[in-house]
Parts: sequence; C-alpha cells; structure tokens
Amino acid sequence: MRPPTHILVVNGVKVRRPVFVVAAPHSGADLLGRALKRSPGFHVTMGRGPVARVVYAFARRPSIARSGGAPQVLRDVLAEAWQVVPAACAECTAACREAGGIVGAGPCVGPGTLSRFGDASPDLLYSAPVLLRAFPDARLIQIIRDGRDVVADMLADPACMTWVKPHMLSEDAEFPNPFLGVRSAEHRERWAGMPPAGKCALRWRGAVRLSAALRRELPGEHLLTLRYEDMVASPGEAMDAVSSFLEAKVSTIALYGATIPRPGSWRRRLSAEDAELVEKVAREELTRLGYR
Repeated sequence: MRPPTHILVVNGVKVRRPVFVVAAPHSGADLLGRALKRSPGFHVTMGRGPVARVVYAFARRPSIARSGGAPQVLRDVLAEAWQVVPAACAECTAACREAGGIVGAGPCVGPGTLSRFGDASPDLLYSAPVLLRAFPDARLIQIIRDGRDVVADMLADPACMTWVKPHMLSEDAEFPNPFLGVRSAEHRERWAGMPPAGKCALRWRGAVRLSAALRRELPGEHLLTLRYEDMVASPGEAMDAVSSFLEAKVSTIALYGATIPRPGSWRRRLSAEDAELVEKVAREELTRLGYR
C-alpha cells in the first residue's frame, strides 16, 4: 500500500521531492549542503535548533521515531525551518549562515525564487525512515567517508564529544542504539569504559550500517550514495551525479577551494593507539567499504 500523500505548502510553494543529506558525523553533509544551498531555486537548512532537537530525540529514542505521530512532527518542524521571513536566518547555525553567505539578519533566499526545499542537518540519517514516511517523494543523498578520518574530526569537535560521555547511555536507553553504536544493554559498561576514539568508531560503524540498510531498501530514484573522497577529488563529477539524480543544476563552485581535511589525514591526526582501536572496532565496515 502506498503511503498517504501530504501536501505541504511553504512560502506559497508546494514542497515536492525535498532533498535530505544524510551521513555519519563529519562525513561531508555540510559540504554538500553548502553546494545545494548555493544552487538556484534551492532552500536548504542546516542544523536549525528546532529541527536538531527533533532529530536528536528520534536518534536517541528510536521508539519515538516509530510512533504514528513522528512524520507530522518532522513535517511541521521542517516547514517552520523553511519559512522565509525577516530575520529567519538569525536562528541558523554558523555553518548554515556561512553557506548561505549571510551578512546581517538575512534571509538567505528570496521566496520568489524557490522551487526545491531540503535539509542537511547533522545526524539526519537516524530520521531517514521518518523522513520517508513524512515525504514519500523525498530524495536522499547519503555520504560515506573513511571512518578513521571521521573519528579524527570527531575527536577534535567538542560538540561531538559531548555525546561520548558515560551518562549519555542512561538506564532508560533503548537497544539496539545505532546513534551510539551499541547493540545491547549487555555492552553498556564496555561502552562506558572505552576510550573516546573507540566510542567515535562505534558511532561511525552504527551510521554506515544504517546507510547500508538504506541502500538495500530504497530504489535508485530515491537514494544516491556519494563518497566524501570523490567529492574532494572530483567535485565536478560528483555534482554532475547529484544534478542528474535531482534533475536540477547543482553548484560545483561551493566545493572548490573549501578548507576541509584531505582524505587520509587521519595518519597524522590519530595516535597509533587510537588508529589501532578504530580499525579494530570498525574493521568489517572499513573493509566492506574499501577503506583498508
């Protein structure tokens, strides 16, 4: 049975085939979000506070995401984020404002130019099933990156590191917990005692397993998979693939000259002990994805 169709109108425009960028932390969602945000006709948000709160609630408590009301909650919060009103961009993250070239209060787009909407919020991956229930015609672009480079970036990001503190896996935590990469309650103490690099590796491992599940479940017209390394090495080819997938011209300029970590930088950024731990925890996924 086909899911019901919900007509959402934002800024006087019907939301059709919205675009969502999903990935593990520090895998390049912000990089692609910038390219989409700077493309004609697109209004892409990144990390708006209300959206982030819903996304994190679904990530940490999967049972909430499975509830019947979850799609409506996500539609409502995204509709609010996509509204183009005076000072709207004041609520955006620094990354989103920079991507939109915001000077002052904004907004970053004019309502008369919009034809497509999207979001590239961190950890949107964990809401993918809800997104597809909320927007049956959604287009998802998932990005895969070498887990060792991901861990190196996570360890340098204070915001990411708040999620690896022992209290995050509380007594009422649900299992399996893809967000933290923990399969069962029996592994709670083992997770709590792991070094930060190991916890980050578990989180990457859990995320790429979700990505693999999406590849198995979604038809090609709904899901495109990109590698971070390809976006960095061949921006033109990567954005050509995105443009073809979305049937819209996506800007390549935003990917050129970006100050981002180069593939393989984990070799100088991770200690030998941390690199060994990451490869031990995520060996199966690193091998399957060709990162060995």
